[in-house]
Amino acid sequence: MISIRSLPRICVALGCAARPQLERLALHACDNGEEFLEIRLDMLQRPVAGVAVIRRLLRRYPETLVVATCRRKANGGSFAGSVREELEILETAGAAGAALLDVEIETAEAAPQAVEGLRERARVIVSYHNFERTPALTQVLKRMKRVPADLYKLATTARKPSDNLRVLSVLKACPEAPVMALAMGEMGLPSRILGPARNSVFTFAAPDAAPAAPKRGAKKISAAPTAPGQFTACKLRNWYQVHKRQASTKVYGVIADPVAHSLSPLLHNRAFRSRRLDAIYLPFQVPSTSLTDFFRVAEQLPLAGFSVTIPHKQRVMRHLASVDALARRIGAVNTVFRRGGRLCGANTDALGVTVPLEKRMRLAKARVLVVGNGGAARGAIFALLDKGAAVSLTGRNPQRVRSLARLCGVEALDRSNLERHHFDVLIHATPLGMQPDTDKCFFPGAMPADVVFDMVYNPLETKLLQNAREQGKETIAGLEMFLTQAAAQFEIWTGERAPQAVMREAMLEVLGGPPA
Repeated sequence: MISIRSLPRICVALGCAARPQLERLALHACDNGEEFLEIRLDMLQRPVAGVAVIRRLLRRYPETLVVATCRRKANGGSFAGSVREELEILETAGAAGAALLDVEIETAEAAPQAVEGLRERARVIVSYHNFERTPALTQVLKRMKRVPADLYKLATTARKPSDNLRVLSVLKACPEAPVMALAMGEMGLPSRILGPARNSVFTFAAPDAAPAAPKRGAKKISAAPTAPGQFTACKLRNWYQVHKRQASTKVYGVIADPVAHSLSPLLHNRAFRSRRLDAIYLPFQVPSTSLTDFFRVAEQLPLAGFSVTIPHKQRVMRHLASVDALARRIGAVNTVFRRGGRLCGANTDALGVTVPLEKRMRLAKARVLVVGNGGAARGAIFALLDKGAAVSLTGRNPQRVRSLARLCGVEALDRSNLERHHFDVLIHATPLGMQPDTDKCFFPGAMPADVVFDMVYNPLETKLLQNAREQGKETIAGLEMFLTQAAAQFEIWTGERAPQAVMREAMLEVLGGPPA
């Protein structure tokens, strides 16, 4: 039988209602080099049909390790049968060649002798799932160990950032017992990524989409994750390199809500790899009510530094030992770093505005129109004022525009009167035109400036920039700002020069290439 400690670090979990779809996804995963799969028999319309998939798969890829799972509805799965029927299906899967059989703790406690019998044919995983919260896991593991098994699996639900610490702590506390642990949901992503480096035997991934079958009208096949919070195998392997991480790896990240969509992990992980740094950058979902809880994670994990975005750029300041002068003036922090062991704050968004512009003009006395009334607009205003520019402000909400203009000491303009003015630069600092609403544009008509700078970077060329280009204006895409501020963050954290060409290439891979 296989050695539990030698299992691959990533297990691709496959769950479909239709057997042909399951088989194609499994074969595609193995075609692409995956060697460890979970087959969710319970998710099939006919669970026993999955046994034939296991047989065919192992005939073609005999070295593949298969986990067979048939979780009952009472325990969070899809199988409507009895405990006896569940165990019979698992026994058949073991006879078909499945190397591991996953049994819920409830089933194991109800039929311990039958579970022990399964161990004569394959390795047995005893699993605990909690789809509501993350309880005290030491007691849960103590309960599980009363049932002999080859591996104990704990999957809970993260309700606050520190639930990731609970999961990682139970791994650290039990080095002698083979344990696989993770927290489900977007908030539990750090535990999924860091687990294998902290003594979790492996982690689960969702399958990558399979190409269309070679027949007319066939479509790509994909499957939803079998549990909330699963990243695809490709992302775990290529963005995070989970299989290469160690307990000593430095941890960075981004805090936001939501966060799973963020491209910052790709950007910074690719930069760390380029500079051969043993570091990883993670997504941390932090609701506005959980910021204090997150700082427990920052200290206990610990985090070497992190990016800050919506909705935390202002409130994070009260948790920091010090904040640099510009960030304090702007009233927002987007970068947290350690100095003398203490967490300190800076704002690199300002550089994201001024550096691209200074490559093209002198900002002193330049007339600049900023569009927006939020944190991005506020940061741009103070950065420009520091460079000696004359700034005016407009936006969709006149009351908020006037309020921000008074706070920053700049001129407020009503958007209906903009045709009477002309500026050297227009900076668009609202989410208008961002994916998926790409047809939106603040200026559908004439642009009142010679240079048009859109902070939106997805899509690469927004409707605003398209209109500006057609009018012969010089344009600056939001990607330039995003890369500039990210490069400054990298240099603050590492003390090394940022590999900007590598970072740009990483972004273009996912955003679809440079603007036309």
